[in-house]
Amino acid sequence: MILIVVKYRTKPEYTEQWPEIVDEFTQATLAEPGNIFFEWSMSLDTDDEWVLVEAFQDDAGEAHVTSDHFAKGLEAMRPALAETPRIISRTVEGSGWDEMGELKVG
Repeated sequence: MILIVVKYRTKPEYTEQWPEIVDEFTQATLAEPGNIFFEWSMSLDTDDEWVLVEAFQDDAGEAHVTSDHFAKGLEAMRPALAETPRIISRTVEGSGWDEMGELKVG
């Protein structure tokens, strides 16, 4: 699976609006064949930073980055960003979330 983590620093005046700004892009990506998950969170450590954790089946990555909604989504984000996003993108074993072995509950 392709696992991607991206950090987006927003201009302060756009931070609260970020979920609305990326909603169309998020919904279209979630509907893509091969999407495993696509989840936004706000950083607890850095003001005005959103973190996106996403995963795709190995053969779905190119279709994602060449889709119309990808280009449209990036352009919708651009005015709200304070800096170029930072990314980690790796192919890893697995097909989704596993249970954490070190912390079992129940």
